Amino acid sequence: MPKVIRIKKGLDIKLKGNPERIIIQAEPSEFYAVKPPDYPGLSPLPKLSIKIGSEVKTGSPLFYDKYKPDILFTSPVSGKVVAVNRGERRRILEVVIESDQKNEAITFQKGDPKTMNREEIVNNLLKSGVWPFIRQRPFHIIADPNDDPRTIFISGFDTAPLAPDLDFILNGDEISFQTGIDALSQLTSGKIHIGVNAVFPIADVFTKTEGVELHYFRGPHPTGNVGVQINHIDPVKKGEVVWTINPQDVVVIGKIFEKGVFNPTRLVALTGSEVLKPRYYRTKLGASVKPLLKDNVKEGNNRYISGNVLTGSKISKEGFIGFYDSQVTVIPEGDHYEFLGWALPGLKKFSGSRTFFSFLTSNNRYTLHTNLQGGRRAFVLTGQYEKVLPMDIYPVQLLKAILVEDIDLMENLGIYEVAEEDFALCEYVCTSKTEVQSILRSGFELMQKELG
Repeated sequence: MPKVIRIKKGLDIKLKGNPERIIIQAEPSEFYAVKPPDYPGLSPLPKLSIKIGSEVKTGSPLFYDKYKPDILFTSPVSGKVVAVNRGERRRILEVVIESDQKNEAITFQKGDPKTMNREEIVNNLLKSGVWPFIRQRPFHIIADPNDDPRTIFISGFDTAPLAPDLDFILNGDEISFQTGIDALSQLTSGKIHIGVNAVFPIADVFTKTEGVELHYFRGPHPTGNVGVQINHIDPVKKGEVVWTINPQDVVVIGKIFEKGVFNPTRLVALTGSEVLKPRYYRTKLGASVKPLLKDNVKEGNNRYISGNVLTGSKISKEGFIGFYDSQVTVIPEGDHYEFLGWALPGLKKFSGSRTFFSFLTSNNRYTLHTNLQGGRRAFVLTGQYEKVLPMDIYPVQLLKAILVEDIDLMENLGIYEVAEEDFALCEYVCTSKTEVQSILRSGFELMQKELG
């Protein structure tokens, strides 16, 4: 019997709108976008490799980081660049491509990663644009290809609200997953760790993969976060670098070496209480969500999210799927108010602090909106953060150290170990309505600026 790591702290937010295990081939999107804000740590003004009107193929470079020009960001489809949308201070928000539906692609090196050296593998990943799938701790940014990571961690399950079933998503991709693991194993002198959910039978894609070490977890969200798993297996220390990657992205890496082309196809779960038929859709990275939502969303003012409700990004109903996202969520917008607000009891209301009697019916699922249920106020000690963060870290003290820009204290309090997703529940339960994830990212940026 394998050792199971049991995690008690956390919170499962049970929303309505779980996806059925049905796969629909999504209608081809007319427009696709690659969005620089999807990549934390990327320069706000990356260098463009194209201009409006440029013809591109799948795998053609669109832009690159001026500080790390080897890391390319490539097109998910063939077609024409029709827009470069900018925000404040001319920050690039989206590079939009109109697809020609021809799927013409640039070819890259094929071969068995076991017979290739590290330099060949790294060059292939960089040129094809799939290197950004690999991220690092500390700071949860794109990994530096020149580093030799201590280890590589992969979380084989997701516990976020309405999260897709990764066992279901990866079914049939066992060979490509193994090829991706073979490539990743050439990039580190350490081990590749995969965290799996001990509650359910483990999928063959994980148990039959060679060259990895499995770790069994059991507990509420955020047990499925790779950062929580790292903290319980082998915490990141100062001066160490650990790489992480999502399982679906391992498959994309594997297909680069099997077929020699960048294949951005992936399964995306359309979820949420406002979705009429929540299901899985086969689409592509950066695709517009418009074909997924067509005739499948309830009328009303809705919030569209690329990702989950805790860490996802707000998009329009014609917006684009984020680079790291395998989920699109639709919930009601919080633009209405009720008599007495949160103070009014109810069995259909959810609270992480047992404010409502609904905690007596633990199997219920809820329709939640985006209303703050109160106003922002002073950042006070409540003990709520510690109840939902299963890491050996003092969350409030770390956040306050960031606010006062105390570098030494931030290091001592564990900033090298965490990412925004690990603190997302802290933001959800915060009675002060503090934007915890934004504070954490500002701390990462300060550390990068000070330490180089």
